[in-house]
Amino acid sequence: MGVETSMQANQGMPIPPGADQDLILQQVTGELQDKGFVLANVDKVVNWARTGSLWPMTFGLACCAVEMIHAYMPRYDLDRFGVVPRPSPRQSDVIIVAGTLTNKMAPAFRKVYDQMAEPRYVISMGSCANGGGYYHYSYSVVRGCDRVVPVDVYVPGCPPTAEALIYGVMQLQKKIKRTGTIWR
Repeated sequence: MGVETSMQANQGMPIPPGADQDLILQQVTGELQDKGFVLANVDKVVNWARTGSLWPMTFGLACCAVEMIHAYMPRYDLDRFGVVPRPSPRQSDVIIVAGTLTNKMAPAFRKVYDQMAEPRYVISMGSCANGGGYYHYSYSVVRGCDRVVPVDVYVPGCPPTAEALIYGVMQLQKKIKRTGTIWR
């Protein structure tokens, strides 16, 4: 109960290291020693675990893919967020669409999305993936990947920076934490 009141006092924001964290740790340790167990909301524990282990299927289609790769390099290092790219859709729970989605590529993209396990999330990266970009009026370009799959987070820019992608990942983590059920 003390843990919830501390979180509520902080309006759901992560508690900064210091006296508050020490107090919570002492309360949990005392409860463990006294009763032998700690109660927690299963949805919150599962969503917390999901936010710390996002495994994206990288779907690099054009120049935005270079910025996506940049976000995994040592300067930004998305791996430290637990965002580890996977080569298989069956091992992924997020797909990052980076670049221009054409009509010819849309069925393959949908097939990869359908092969992902539930719950699955989509990050649309760049103006071409978001809405067609500069090629909006071309006959061969899909005017946004949200016409093929549901999109959870849009990362704007042409090309978006690595910082923008990291911010998009953090927004997805917030969205997952807000989700109240185990199944989507």
